[in-house]
Amino acid sequence: MKAIENWIQKTKPNFEKGGKYEKWLPIYESFETFLHVPGNVTLKGSHVRDAIDLKRALIIVIFALVPALLFGMYNVGSLYYTSIGQDYTMWCALGYGFLKVLPLIVVSYVVGLGIEFTFCYIRGHEISEGYLVSGLIIPMIVPVDIPLWELAIAVAFAVIIGKEAFGGTGMNIVNPALLARAFLFFAYPGNMSGSSVWVHSSDVATVDGFSGETILGQLNAGTPVDAIHSVGANSQLSVCDLFVGNYAGCVGETSVIAILIGAVILLYTGIASYRIMLSVFAGGFLMGLAMNAIAPEGNMVMNFPAFQHLLIGGFAFGAVFMATDPVTAAQTNVGKWIYGFLIGAFAILIRCLNPAYPEGMMLAILLMNVFAPLIDHMVVQANIKRRLKRAKVTNA
Repeated sequence: MKAIENWIQKTKPNFEKGGKYEKWLPIYESFETFLHVPGNVTLKGSHVRDAIDLKRALIIVIFALVPALLFGMYNVGSLYYTSIGQDYTMWCALGYGFLKVLPLIVVSYVVGLGIEFTFCYIRGHEISEGYLVSGLIIPMIVPVDIPLWELAIAVAFAVIIGKEAFGGTGMNIVNPALLARAFLFFAYPGNMSGSSVWVHSSDVATVDGFSGETILGQLNAGTPVDAIHSVGANSQLSVCDLFVGNYAGCVGETSVIAILIGAVILLYTGIASYRIMLSVFAGGFLMGLAMNAIAPEGNMVMNFPAFQHLLIGGFAFGAVFMATDPVTAAQTNVGKWIYGFLIGAFAILIRCLNPAYPEGMMLAILLMNVFAPLIDHMVVQANIKRRLKRAKVTNA
């Protein structure tokens, strides 16, 4: 580390004002910050309010994402080998999935960071580490077979419109990763739904107990709950299967166990808010119970058990990694409970009542991102009014 520090001290004058490479100072400083803790402090746009800096907070989030990412890679390989009726080992499935998911990650980072580098160079600002997390989340919330050029366009849209148009990291009003998914969902719906986009295979064989459609897709198609099977099995899909994630879906969203491991990391380190996580699950569960109570006969989604609604689709992943985004979430403690509860409730409401949008978590979080400032404003105003009433009573 001493050698790196000496090299930085030796080369930095060339990039400072009056130096030979002065115009490249923002990019140089970004790499310097990546290598070691800088001597300056954040002055504005900060959403980290303790002893660690933004870079460390984001690295912890990336570590928390790793379990879901690794299982997602394994699941991609498992789905593929099952779809063609071929036996496989864990390492074969993981290796196959790695080779299919890696291009998604590379495209996400190359396009996203390339755009951020360009904007920072034009503005003369230091490059922020904010895209480190978004760049990994985006490949985890899309189908493995999404065309890379579509993913590149979605990433560009999310970074330019969702972040840079508002001033960059810390200024965006909606989650950039979800904005990329929303763009893909509405611009290229054929590659975001159906039975073939979840399995990387051009020739999917008919195998007993295998379906390339997501659970929500099968339920919306009228498939009875007891007819939905786990991958490669003739038995009914169990709660254990839902926790493990042994079914078709987005790369990082199927395994609740892997997601909960990430949640423990985020909560233990204080990076994410337990208020938001708990309230999202509470809102989703209560809305699921309400849908069960009024469900007409034959509506498989509304009749799906409320608890199991929390285990399928992107619900758990959204609750842990995206609803808790400190930039776009509510900031007050009471506001976090309200914000999270409404996300969970709206996600299940959209999922049950609008078959066109079976994955309601995306729209629910984006909607509440917009309303988060209003929720905080109402909470703060309510506190002010309550204190003014106490002040009047005391003065009287």
